Amino acid sequence: MADKGKHQGTEACGRVSDGITQVFGLLGKRWTGVIVASLMAGPVHFADLRRSISGISERMLSDRLVELGAAGLVLREVDEGPPLRVAYRLTEAGAALEPALTELGRWAEKCLLKGEGTC
Repeated sequence: MADKGKHQGTEACGRVSDGITQVFGLLGKRWTGVIVASLMAGPVHFADLRRSISGISERMLSDRLVELGAAGLVLREVDEGPPLRVAYRLTEAGAALEPALTELGRWAEKCLLKGEGTC
């Protein structure tokens, strides 16, 4: 007789949707969610964005911004200057992440930041 505490097999675990797989494939990368959250308030110049995210390198920030641009979430805008400056802003699709990121932030404050790992 099988123990009820044992794993139930694949029937007990549903298949993860393609959408969730894609979301976490992109936003689950280190720094990506933080970058999107930093751009929620509006366009930000590269140097200001770099300063606002403690611990991120210029190279990593640049790479993640390129990925977010390719995914259609961020636009790169060049201010002709002088001096020449580059700013980034969220597209409509990127800005549509705000409710989800807000809820994730609330969940983290409630469940992770207390240090207990429980809600």
